Amino acid sequence: MLAGYTADKGETLAATSTHAKGTRYEESAARFLAGLGFIIVARNWRCSIGELDLVARDQDTLVFVEVRSRASSAGYLPEETIGRRKMARLAATAEAYLASHPWDGLCRFDVVAITICDTGMQVRLLKDAFTL
Repeated sequence: MLAGYTADKGETLAATSTHAKGTRYEESAARFLAGLGFIIVARNWRCSIGELDLVARDQDTLVFVEVRSRASSAGYLPEETIGRRKMARLAATAEAYLASHPWDGLCRFDVVAITICDTGMQVRLLKDAFTL
């Protein structure tokens, strides 16, 4: 399933460093998901294996969310930057999360793809973006 919106230009201009931009886009993604009814339960959860940008609940499903952003001029979509190695690392990190935060329900991996353009940014949700 795909959902999306377009933010105004002011939402993307304040952040300049790579880390600051990443934080800002993750915050935009969290607000976007909350607007769709998701409940954010963790942000930037880290372990020795890797990091989960967002962990959320979508009704009875625990969702591990990877946030990706790219300029519209990049020539490829943000979600196209998630390769097999990254997927495997996300899955291993999710397993570590579940080891420390037990969950009996369903789980899935979603991607929030943010495309930055001259007029602002387009935010899209790709539900169940990949499985391993």
